[in-house]
Order: sequence, then structure tokens, then C-alpha cells
Amino acid sequence: MMHSLRARLLWWVLLPLAAFMLVAGVMAFDAARQTADLLQDNALLASARTIGEDVEWSNGELRADIPPAALEIFESPYHDHVFYKVVAGDDRLLGGTPELALPQRRAPYPIFYDTALDGQTIRAVAYRRQLYNAGVALPVVVIVGKTQASREGMLAQLWHPQLVRQGLMLVLAVLLVLIGLTSELRPLMKLKDDVADRDPMQLEPVRVDHLPTELRPIVDAINQCIARLKLHTNTQRQFIADAAHQLRTPLTLLDTQVQCARQCGDDPPALADALGAIHRTSRKMTEMTNQLLLLARAESAPLPQPSVPVDLGQVVSSVLEELILAAQRREIDLGAELGEDLRVAGSEQLLTALVANLVDNAIRYTREGGCVTARCRRIGDEVVLDVIDDGPGIPAEIRAHVFERFYRGKTDVEGTGLGLSIVQRIAQSHGGTVGVAPGEGRVGLVATVHLPAWKE
Repeated sequence: MMHSLRARLLWWVLLPLAAFMLVAGVMAFDAARQTADLLQDNALLASARTIGEDVEWSNGELRADIPPAALEIFESPYHDHVFYKVVAGDDRLLGGTPELALPQRRAPYPIFYDTALDGQTIRAVAYRRQLYNAGVALPVVVIVGKTQASREGMLAQLWHPQLVRQGLMLVLAVLLVLIGLTSELRPLMKLKDDVADRDPMQLEPVRVDHLPTELRPIVDAINQCIARLKLHTNTQRQFIADAAHQLRTPLTLLDTQVQCARQCGDDPPALADALGAIHRTSRKMTEMTNQLLLLARAESAPLPQPSVPVDLGQVVSSVLEELILAAQRREIDLGAELGEDLRVAGSEQLLTALVANLVDNAIRYTREGGCVTARCRRIGDEVVLDVIDDGPGIPAEIRAHVFERFYRGKTDVEGTGLGLSIVQRIAQSHGGTVGVAPGEGRVGLVATVHLPAWKE
């Protein structure tokens, strides 16, 4: 199997050219054969007429004198054997070779036919004329035949030069096509070198100047891939910078609290307060680290496989069972409204994290004694998840920033500022969208996720 583009292009160019050469060669051979046959038949007929003109009456008898010119017509370097025969009307032989066969039919015009004599193939002509004597007409048939050596030689002389010319034309076409392919594929090799010689962090688009039109879609696809890679790299760099900045504060606080605990000495209440602060800071760091890892996984997650259905209703039920204690501690009424056929395509683990972050945010920011409801339903080709709370909501001026990493609308509530960023990335990786809007009567907040429904 050929993997070389040059070889494949050469094959597709030469295949029709070779077919054309073959057809042209067959046609040229047929034309050469017809020419050789025509020249041979004309020579036979001319010889037969010359002999026939010299058949005449003499003293009441028919005589056939064979002129030398009638046979000199066939002189050639191939030394063909020439045969003749002159027959009067009553099949009386006037001269020539008796074994030379007559044609199977008679006609007033010359008849060309093939026969055999002494094991040799003979091409012959039967020429018929009328001779008159005292008003009486007597038909005379002159037959001239010859072997095929000169005819085959003539055919070779007509055909072989054309065969050589066509072979030379095919070789010349191969050379020209190879030169043309090498020249025209040079931009492709240059493009290969341009991509291969790049530094790993050189994420600039490939230039399309002076490139053939057929290569531009390939370069456009490469540039799109480079743009996505550049965006991903910038996102990772920003993620690392944000994570370092956010982790620096609790680490500094943790170091200060440890130093404070060491200075407490024999003061148990102060030591207990310091240890409690250390515990809270450590727990916050653990939570932030888990959220950062989850965000990194959500940002790098591929699109879900269509063959993996996940029941979003069961995911919602499982999440509410895990968070029911957190809701009870704040006396929040946590409930669910689940419809039918809530299957989506994706990762159950990531979808669980999506629902958990939305419900956890609602519990955190809803007033004590409030209400949080997770509603999931099928609408057309989508499964829609609403997490509704009756908390303070989000002001319109900061609503556009809530999906930014580490952004927190209220600083008096514990959190990492990563929950909604994680939700957005998971929704996008599953081909969905997420948004927030005021609740009914502009009370509370409604976070809505749209995900494509599972298709069989």
C-alpha cells in the first residue's frame, strides 16, 4: 500500500495517461494493419490486371503471356513467393499454378480472399474479364496470390516507430509529472518544516501567505488547533497563578496561628482558640484544594461519550441525601421536584459535582429557616435543572462575575469562590449552559443548567 502522496498522485496521473496510450496504440496498430492490407491488395489487383491485359486470342486459341512487370511489382527484401493462375470460362487452365485455389464465389468485380498453398498463408485476388472472339464472349479469371512476409514487414515499419514514440512520450510524461509534483509539493514540505521546527511554547498561527489554495484549509485547521492550545495554556497559567495567590493567604494565616499557639504557653483558653483557628484554616485549605483539583479536571474533561447515559434525577436525589444534614443544621427546607426521562450523556462523577456545588451554594447563602428546591425536568431535547432558593439573591451589577474563579459576592460566608466556576466548566464540557436569574417576585436566586438529553 502506497503511503507517499507523490507516488499516489503520480499513479492517478499516469493511470489515465497509460490507458490513453494503450487505446491510441491499439488504434495506431489497426490503422497500420489497414494500410498494409490496402497496399498489398492494390499491388495484387495491379498485377492481376497486368496479366489479364496480356491474355488474348491467337489463331482461335486463348494465350496467356505473363509480362515480367506483373511480377516485379512484388519485389521486396522479404522475398515473398508469388503465385498466379489464369483460367478460361470452362475452367480450362491457361497457365500458372494449378493448386492455387479459386474463390468460393464468382463476381464481375475483383474478389480478395485468403487461402493456403504448400502450408503457407496466401493473400489472393481473383480478377475477371470478358474476351470476345467472333461475337462470342468468353470469361477469363486471373488469380494472383502471394505470401505475407512483405505485408508483415510493412506492418512492422508502420507500427513500430509509433510504438517507440508513444513509449518515449510516456517516459517523458513520467519525468515531467515527477518534476511538477516535486515542485508543487515543496510548499507542503516547507509547511511541515515550519510546524516541526517550532518551539513547544511557540503558539503563533502558521502564515498562509504564498500557500496553494488546497493547503489553506489544512493550515486553517492547524491554526484553530494552535488557538485552542494557546487558550488552554493561558487558562492553565492563570489557574496556577490564581491558585498560588489564593493558597498563599491561608498558608500565611496558618503559620501565624501556629506561632500564636506556641506563644500561648500555660494559657489553655488562648491555646484552644489558636488550635481551633488552625483547624478551621486547615479545613478551608483542604476544601479549596479539592475544589481546585475538581476545577482542573472539569476544564480538561473531554466531551461525554454518547454511549454513557446518566440519570440526572438520581444524581439530584443522591446529592440531596448527602447535604440534608447541612440543610437541617440551618433549618432549611431542602426538597426536590423530579420529572420523567431525565437521562443525559456524560460523567456521573462530574454531574454529581455540578449538582452538589449548586445545592451547597444555595444552602450556604440562604437565610436560616429558608427553602432550597432542586427541580429537574425534560423540555424538548434538553434536561433542565433549576436550583431555587429564597436567599438574598445576587445584585444585577455583579451577576456577570459570579462564574469567575475565586469571585465571592459575600465575604461573611465561608467558601472558596470556585463553586460556580466548576459548575460552568462541567456544563460546558457536557455541551450545556448555565445561568443565574432572580427568583419569583425577585426573591432569592434561580441557577439554571441546560444539558442535552440522552438520545438512543
